[in-house]
Amino acid sequence: MDRSKKNPEQLEGLKVRPLADHSEYYATLEVQQRVWGFSDSDCVPPRLMIVAVEIGGLALGAFSHEKMVGFSVAFPGLPQLSKTGQSKKYWHSHMTGVLPEWQNRGIGHRIKLRQREEALQANIDHVEWTFDPLEIRNAHFNIERLGVVVQHFLPNQYGITSSRLNGGLPTDRLVAEWHIASERVQSILEGKSRKHIEITRTIEIPECITDLRINDTLEAKEIQTQVRQQIQEAFSQGLAVVGYKIEKQGGIYELGRLEQ
Repeated sequence: MDRSKKNPEQLEGLKVRPLADHSEYYATLEVQQRVWGFSDSDCVPPRLMIVAVEIGGLALGAFSHEKMVGFSVAFPGLPQLSKTGQSKKYWHSHMTGVLPEWQNRGIGHRIKLRQREEALQANIDHVEWTFDPLEIRNAHFNIERLGVVVQHFLPNQYGITSSRLNGGLPTDRLVAEWHIASERVQSILEGKSRKHIEITRTIEIPECITDLRINDTLEAKEIQTQVRQQIQEAFSQGLAVVGYKIEKQGGIYELGRLEQ
């Protein structure tokens, strides 16, 4: 059931907007600790977020009657040459989180849409972030609801962290590339059919991985290693993640070749 429909009164006052003062930046610490279970040393400091905004990034908060229930912070990236030879800046969306009791109500989606709106106004058409290949619902959200493509893999990107979600495993990450002005993204956000890309390979993620991270770390690590090898092999062959399915047994990455 869509929980936003179950509790509509709680979302009527929901607003997503840029953070306005120091107290709102510091409110992100509670969200970080409750969502990821981070220790103080793994939290992104409010002062760093303030600097990120001052140099061209973006920090957003989702507020229900002035209480922060979610946030996002993006850092400005160094300009890179586009295919046209133009130098273009981008945002690295380092962190987006919603309090556990507010999840599955579309708030994360609203945060990303506001981020897209702010990026387009800032003449930025590329936003990227990293995500855990083993997180099935997050992968589906990124690929199928936002329209990202994935072509890069970062093994153990952040080292071993205090987050309970990682279960002490290496922090392998995929890089989500969100080309926010592209036909693919616009079609997905508008609920239209996207351009067909032939699927030439699939990679499965078992549903049990979440429990295994807590109850059987060795088996979870074995699955992670297998997924890492499959992803690296596929990317070395020039394939990209272009689709994602959720089935009873877990999640399935769909890979094909992007047009150059």
